[in-house]
Amino acid sequence: MNNAKLELTVGVFMMIGILCLGYLSIKLGKMELIGGNNYRVTARFDSVSGLKTGARVELAGVEIGSVERIGLSNASGDQAEVTLRIKDGITVGDDVIASVRTSGIIGDKFIKLKPGGSDQFLKEGGRIRETESAIDIEELVSKFIHGKVD
Repeated sequence: MNNAKLELTVGVFMMIGILCLGYLSIKLGKMELIGGNNYRVTARFDSVSGLKTGARVELAGVEIGSVERIGLSNASGDQAEVTLRIKDGITVGDDVIASVRTSGIIGDKFIKLKPGGSDQFLKEGGRIRETESAIDIEELVSKFIHGKVD
């Protein structure tokens, strides 16, 4: 009888431990089980060199979302289309400017949003029309070294 009670106690503690580990993995990994409280908008860039999915999206220096997907645009085929996941409750004007930026000199790439003055806001599936592509540091240094700076 004592063996059965001991096995039950160990089993209960193991289940609690596994559930706690799963919860921490989801929270620390910033994963979402059921869609989350977000809406998605897209933006097209000439180049998103170095930008990765999961990169942060900032507005006024505050993280408001993340990059969900990066791919080629079906419409033009020669531009990168980036899907941004923005937290619900954050309103982004439809005249916002999205630019690919770098944290520090050689840091991670992220999307910076510069607000405009519009009273209209982007909704689920909306598109940011004004974008600025990333500055390619390697190309800039190469031009400087070879004397081809514009």
